[in-house]
Amino acid sequence: MYNIFNFNLQNLKQWMKENKESEFRAKQVFGWIYKNIWDFEEMNNVPKSTREKLKKSFYIEIPSVARMYKSELDGTTKFLYKYRDGNIIESVVMKYKHGNSICVSTQIGCRMGCKFCASTLGGIVRNLSSGEILAQVLKSQEQIGERISNIVLMGSGEPLDNYENVMEFLDLVKAEYGLNIGQRHITLSTCGIVPKIKELADKGLQITLAISLHAPNDDLRKSMMPIAYKYSIDELMEGCKYYIEKTNRRITFEYALVNGVNDTKECSKQLIQLLKGMLCHVNLIPVNEVKEREFKKSSSDNIKNFHDILVDNGVETTIRREMGADIDAACGQLRRSYLKSKNDLKGV
Repeated sequence: MYNIFNFNLQNLKQWMKENKESEFRAKQVFGWIYKNIWDFEEMNNVPKSTREKLKKSFYIEIPSVARMYKSELDGTTKFLYKYRDGNIIESVVMKYKHGNSICVSTQIGCRMGCKFCASTLGGIVRNLSSGEILAQVLKSQEQIGERISNIVLMGSGEPLDNYENVMEFLDLVKAEYGLNIGQRHITLSTCGIVPKIKELADKGLQITLAISLHAPNDDLRKSMMPIAYKYSIDELMEGCKYYIEKTNRRITFEYALVNGVNDTKECSKQLIQLLKGMLCHVNLIPVNEVKEREFKKSSSDNIKNFHDILVDNGVETTIRREMGADIDAACGQLRRSYLKSKNDLKGV
């Protein structure tokens, strides 16, 4: 059986044709599932005989809500979703004046090993399919009762390590019969898999590419991110410049400030030299403290000083507003605490 959310309209039309059904039934089915009707029996304008065929070939993979937490500080809502195989992932909905944004996961766990991230502590379990990523958006819209207009691929997992499924997801998201979210409302974050950055550039998409940089030199980056052993900063910058050249899109460089590690004046000067002349923007992130890791958040003064030095030297820079601080909204934290509590109960 197939997860119907992995199908686009053309795929489903082809299935209808092969099963001696009218192709227009495909649009009817999608008309239901994108309006939160996730039971074939409730699709009352589709003939019963067609619904029976659908039930034999497809399942509708919408995750259940294992836990939900809502911030009392800013309304950020974090969902722990459980898929039919029992695996748990996280999605976070953030409310802004310009609309609702969702941060989705692309993998269950992560293999990248970044030292400041909770998602990677247990390694990777598996990739999420395009439809499983899509279902996070649909389920979250149902839960909050509002449309989601912006998507950030910045949850658990490395999107470019699940490249094909993520590209299929981007196609599904922009479909007019579905979510109809334009590419300029989508941000994809990567730790820097250089060949995939170039492959993405060749697609000419209009999404925003965010690079998890977090250090201005190779030695420091290696101490924080194992990917730096495979691709040097020079190689990463060359890939970023290729992306800018191909897409004419500004790149965002994410920089998580760690107390006494990468928040020094010397680091800021190195970062200025590294990014000089590039079409880019730096997003400074007060690092989320993970109890299993030794990294601590920079002081407010250090964050402001780092920001001011970059801005004074012509590097467009912002400080990310912390969202959902009271609900462990940082990537991977809630999933890890949920799994730990389940394992602790097994030992009782």
